[in-house]
Amino acid sequence: MRARFATRSARLALAAVAALALGGAATATATADSSTTRPCATSDLNFKVTSETQAGGYYLITAKAKPGIVCHLEGVFPSASFGSSPDTAVSPAEQSAGDDIVLGGSTAAYAGISPKSTNNNDGIQFDRLHLSVAGDEENAVTLRLPDTATVDLPVATNWHADAADAVPFIG
Repeated sequence: MRARFATRSARLALAAVAALALGGAATATATADSSTTRPCATSDLNFKVTSETQAGGYYLITAKAKPGIVCHLEGVFPSASFGSSPDTAVSPAEQSAGDDIVLGGSTAAYAGISPKSTNNNDGIQFDRLHLSVAGDEENAVTLRLPDTATVDLPVATNWHADAADAVPFIG
C-alpha cells in the first residue's frame, strides 16, 4: 500500500537498490541518476590509492560504494590533505564542476591527486593522505600511500567516471 503513494524518485531509488541486490549494477546505474539518489558520504565509500607515472606522477583515487549502497558523488574535487597544515591541502586542478556519478555495485569514480604542482626541489614528505568527499570533511579517512610523496602545493581533479579523465595535468 505504501509503494502506491511513493514519489517517482523514491520508486526509482528503490528499483536501483533492488537491482543491486540482484547483482545488476549496470541496471541500477541506468535506472538511478543523481536526482533520485542521495549524496555520498565518506563513510558510504571504499577508497583505493594507486601511484601513477603519467603527467609527472600522481595518485589515482578510486571510490566505490560499499555493498548495498547507491549514492551519487558530486563532480567536484575531493577534500584532501597530506598533513594537518593548510599548506598540504589540495586545491582544484579543474576550473569547473563535472557531472555527478551514481555509485553502486561495481561502478567507480576516480580522482587524481598530484602532490607537487611546483617545479622545484621544495616540499615535505608524507606517507598518508586524509580524504573525504566535499561537504563531509569531519568524517575524513586516512589512506596509506603506496610510496612516500614529496608535497608542495598539491592539486586534485574532480571525480570522474573514467580514470583517464582523472589525470591532473599541471600547466
